[in-house]
Amino acid sequence: MRPARALIDLQALRHNYQLARDVAGAKALAVIKADAYGHGAVRCAQALEEQADGFAVACIEEALQLREAGIRAPILLLEGFFEAEELALIEQHDLWCVVHAQWQIEAIERTAVGKPLTLWLKMDSGMHRVGLEPAEYQAAYRRLLASGKVGKIVLMSHFARADELDCPRSEEQLAVFEQARQGLAAEISLRNSPAVLGWPSIPSDWVRPGIMLYGATPFEQEQALAARLQPVMTLESKIISVRELPAGEPVGYGARFVTERPTRVGVVAMGYADGYPRHAPTGTPVSIDGRPSRLIGRVSMDMLTVDLSDLPQAGLGSRVELWGRQVLASDVAIRAGSIPYQLFCNLRRVPLLYSGG
Repeated sequence: MRPARALIDLQALRHNYQLARDVAGAKALAVIKADAYGHGAVRCAQALEEQADGFAVACIEEALQLREAGIRAPILLLEGFFEAEELALIEQHDLWCVVHAQWQIEAIERTAVGKPLTLWLKMDSGMHRVGLEPAEYQAAYRRLLASGKVGKIVLMSHFARADELDCPRSEEQLAVFEQARQGLAAEISLRNSPAVLGWPSIPSDWVRPGIMLYGATPFEQEQALAARLQPVMTLESKIISVRELPAGEPVGYGARFVTERPTRVGVVAMGYADGYPRHAPTGTPVSIDGRPSRLIGRVSMDMLTVDLSDLPQAGLGSRVELWGRQVLASDVAIRAGSIPYQLFCNLRRVPLLYSGG
């Protein structure tokens, strides 16, 4: 059996969720959209259900998958509904729903519902992706209440640059939000992972930890709270072939790496078809049998090559960690010109093996 696999530590997931909740001093929706950032939404939800205040997913398809698996905790649809017909499913499955556009408010007003809805009213405070304009926010809130179809409204917005700890944009967005919500008596939700870790003064009754749940820092620089996160995923494989090459020999497609000295090259069963970044350059860190080494040459579809020259004990069958506790996904992402979010979400083909459940 091909040795490439991803080990998912559910105890680390629970640790990271609790850290988010404790640090924020608030209720926390565990964000498990995109199949829990590649970690397996159902298993992650099952591991967190007794602990979590609720979950957040992108769309109704993701929510229904959790309901079908028996998850009964609150689930928020972060993108809301795309067609008015989805409101029947939202009511049937007792889902919470983000409202970010006037047409959604109109659809709620037109649609008969049998029980009050829980809505999260999203303001565009400066990200300029989705959300109601600040000037129309209060009127939207009052329209929803006047519809008689709403049991609870949470006020929310989303930060564009909270991962930049020296950038004033988050405080500017907060000021816009606070001005626009004056006089509205409702809970608020502003803080995502970087805001939970790096912006303690920003108020939030509900926080929405995403990338931090999976043990990856959202910051490019070191940050004290992020250092307390525990990696949840370990992507690993084994060496399946060893080559002894003299100096001056090219390795891999395009001859992007040429040996500068006699080199032991290990071939690893892992490639971009598994989700490892194709553009990871020579020098990207790996760990081989617990000792540091590096990627050499271009990543191919099913295999990549690593340097064994300074690891005489390593060879056929040696364990290779591509990211995890010894090689942080954030370090791999920086080398590859990517982000941990994308590394995790791009994972495919490799089996997920769970522990700590």
